[in-house]
Amino acid sequence: MSIIGVRIDGRLIHGQVANLWTTKLNISRIMVVDDEVATNDIEKSGLKLATPAGVKLSVLPIEKAANNILAGKYDSQRLLIIARKPDRLLKLVELGVPITEINVGNMSQTDETRSITKSINVVDQDVEVFNQLDAKGVRLVAQMVPSDKAEDFMSLLKK
Repeated sequence: MSIIGVRIDGRLIHGQVANLWTTKLNISRIMVVDDEVATNDIEKSGLKLATPAGVKLSVLPIEKAANNILAGKYDSQRLLIIARKPDRLLKLVELGVPITEINVGNMSQTDETRSITKSINVVDQDVEVFNQLDAKGVRLVAQMVPSDKAEDFMSLLKK
């Protein structure tokens, strides 16, 4: 299977993803999965600029991403899937994409969120989605950068 890593990051592609994660995991393609971003040309242009040289980029709506992955379109590549929120990844899992582990990275703070770690902030809907992913057997870890120890995200969520 071509999926090497799956990460939730509100910033999508930025320094940590572009430099640290793609290098550590030897990624050849970054796939941003988000229905809204896939239709936003300005945001897509920014993502292209942030993508490291030599790494391919796909910015796809959820269903097209699932169809492409399941059709084996990326089987020869090392794929890093990035989504802004956990609901996008739950939908991929429900569509049959074999995701076994999700790295919960940065989720920005807003007036509606509560803090889980200094960089992960959630609303009740996110918690519900994380519980559903957990119930489907997806391992959830919190790990900001590759040098950090991966922590069990569900135990952080229940604190």
